[in-house]
Amino acid sequence: MSGKPILHYFNGRGRMECIRWLLAAAGVEFEEKFMEKPEDLDKLRNDGSLMFQQVPMVEIDGMKLVQTRAILNYVATKYNLYGKDMKERALIDMYSEGVVDLGEMILLLPLCPPDQKDAKITQIKESTTNRYLPAFEKVLKSHGQDYLVGNKLSKADIHLVELLYYVEELDPSLLANFPLLKGLKTRVSNLPAVKKFLQPGSQRKPPMDEKGLEEAKRIFRIK
Repeated sequence: MSGKPILHYFNGRGRMECIRWLLAAAGVEFEEKFMEKPEDLDKLRNDGSLMFQQVPMVEIDGMKLVQTRAILNYVATKYNLYGKDMKERALIDMYSEGVVDLGEMILLLPLCPPDQKDAKITQIKESTTNRYLPAFEKVLKSHGQDYLVGNKLSKADIHLVELLYYVEELDPSLLANFPLLKGLKTRVSNLPAVKKFLQPGSQRKPPMDEKGLEEAKRIFRIK
């Protein structure tokens, strides 16, 4: 049996992509078992693999972990991406939660009814440029260091850079007024493990398209 973590999810970004990013940035090879039909999810539920009957689920170190934040925190702790003390971890958590707040809006955008989509995109863009990116830019400016916390790569940097890629997919101009964030994105993207993950053919997933959305809805029985 392989010692690599095994990720159980459908073949798309969803709530697993941030876990893929973090493992990849830590230089950890992982395997993926994709759910392709509703029965695959039923099987995981019925064999007791899913504590709360939901995915993502990651098999790692003899455990079957669920709940995205719990998985991320375990990976970050294991691979030294979670600060050196309680104060640094508190900052890393705070910044990571800010990333989640904006990331959630982008994640759920494909589920938005067509007649509400333009308004939702406008709202996301305003939140991005007026609320979230200025806050992160200010952090980097306040200490003049390469990374958000302790001048050392942490999960907060990785989550934020992942988010910046999604922001760029939405509208590349949104990053224009944030030079320090663009610098962070370049810096993290050039780390060998991340650079490898960003190459075509990696386990990084593409944006959700109509076909992918329909497949996810079918697997999760979303009407």
